[in-house]
Amino acid sequence: MMNKGRFIPTTKKEIDALGWDYVDVIIFTGDAYVDHPSFGTAVIARVLENSGYRVAIVPQPNWRDDLRDFKKLGTPRLFFGVNSGAMDSMVNHYTAAKRLRSNDAYTPNGAPNMRPDYAVKVYSNILKKLYPDIPVVIGGIEASLRRFTHYDYWQDKLLPSVLVESKADYLIYGMGERAILDVARHIEEGAWEDKNKLQQVAWISNEKPSDNPDRVFLHSYEKCLKDKKSFVENFNAIELEANRMVGKQLVEQIGNRYVVVNSPYPLPSTEELDSFYDLPYTKLPHPRYKGKHIPAYEMIKFSINTHRGCFGGCSFCTIAAHQGKHIQSRSEASILTEIERLKELPGFAGNISDVGAPTANMYGMAGNDRSVCEKCFRKSCLFPKMCPNLNNSHRRLLKLYKSISEIKGIKHAYIGSGIRYDLFLDEKGFLDSSSKPYFEELVTKHTSGRLKVAPEHTEDNVLALMNKPSFKLFERLKREFDRVNKDNGLRYQLVPYFISSHPGCTEKDMEKLAGHWALKGVYMDQVQDFTPTPMTKSSAAYYSQMDPKSLKPIFVEKNMERKRGQKCYFFKK
Repeated sequence: MMNKGRFIPTTKKEIDALGWDYVDVIIFTGDAYVDHPSFGTAVIARVLENSGYRVAIVPQPNWRDDLRDFKKLGTPRLFFGVNSGAMDSMVNHYTAAKRLRSNDAYTPNGAPNMRPDYAVKVYSNILKKLYPDIPVVIGGIEASLRRFTHYDYWQDKLLPSVLVESKADYLIYGMGERAILDVARHIEEGAWEDKNKLQQVAWISNEKPSDNPDRVFLHSYEKCLKDKKSFVENFNAIELEANRMVGKQLVEQIGNRYVVVNSPYPLPSTEELDSFYDLPYTKLPHPRYKGKHIPAYEMIKFSINTHRGCFGGCSFCTIAAHQGKHIQSRSEASILTEIERLKELPGFAGNISDVGAPTANMYGMAGNDRSVCEKCFRKSCLFPKMCPNLNNSHRRLLKLYKSISEIKGIKHAYIGSGIRYDLFLDEKGFLDSSSKPYFEELVTKHTSGRLKVAPEHTEDNVLALMNKPSFKLFERLKREFDRVNKDNGLRYQLVPYFISSHPGCTEKDMEKLAGHWALKGVYMDQVQDFTPTPMTKSSAAYYSQMDPKSLKPIFVEKNMERKRGQKCYFFKK
């Protein structure tokens, strides 16, 4: 049965109704409060609650008035938590052309302007000014990907770690369930001088850490400002450690202080990961919204997240930088239990909108020999060719799909997340005995009419900079897709995603894309202009105008009018 538990309180009245005379942690977030495991604020709040802490949430506080939203719940016993929401606030606010968006999917009725630019910095500064003695812990995607010196597209310059500008005491990067509990215990015990022992946490030291084999010193912020190559070298060092199964501590000097980014946790066990999803989420928006439409919630309310991480290594993607490269999969039992509970949700008619993750068909995949993975630091297990140690069988996923189909009341289980077709296909054909059955089931049983895939471009010179396979593989996919359609009497569409203006992409490249024979008659709605976001290889290339791997100069289109011109080629077919 669906857990009928209460929501995390958001007002003084709700706190009083619980009979609480104090709150341990108060979380400020840029999103509306939706009590669903797809929303990080809800997960962190439930994890803290499950460990016995009293938690309150202040969603989308008003930062422009007398700051009453920041005062209404008083001070927490332990700390304030701060995040911008499920997206970086600048990506949330602005298009690739730096135009203000007219709506916000994470706000009731899609209303814009309900969070500030650089929300983590703004919220944290307000709290430090009002309550200078109360620790502030920042986290979520915005804090996580801005933990080092980073290129900010919207200001077109390098910014220091968000720890510096936010004045926060702790920064939790990546998926923060384990770290938030350790930070809570750390603060509760008053061990302010022992932050080196906290995993997956960044902080600022007033003293230079000592030399240590498990510690890597990066170029300083000031050196990066003067020398783009130093910034790229920093990015490469950061990415190298992020791709290891066990990374080292990283230290970056800023002025006379040091940003210290402690090493991450080992991968969570299946049981531990299950425990985060098995908490008593109501899976509903808080009643304070009184039935208002929250677009992001409507998209995911009947979806199921099967795993975390992505080993695809796409240059423009932040998933691995935040969730990790190595796949962390839930158990089949946990997934099936969550699906059973979907039936208790209002409006559920038996159709699951997505059984997926960042890359839906990586569920259960890992290296055949874990000891090989422990020594590896490749960015991608698929590019430039598949790692020979990778177990890319889809058998476990097919078994999961079969178990889902046997649940009474489930009509359809669609795959709305992206897939990597180079996990089951190469230019010669299917890769193993599970590949063809997987693809045929994906198309015939789990596609609602359009199968979305992401070749990203047609030209090999651009694809190489993206860390994506040759477009010839998409051509093979299209032939197989057309065959499955014909064999099953279907008229489904293949919908490819493409990116314009990526570093290395010229107008001539876009002209070739637009005229490619394989795209004749293909639905071309899923297109976007490249947006540099913090902590990606593509952003480092955009800023530096060099290939981060070779350090050689590359072409980067930075003129807004010509960027728009590149995107227009998508529609000149």
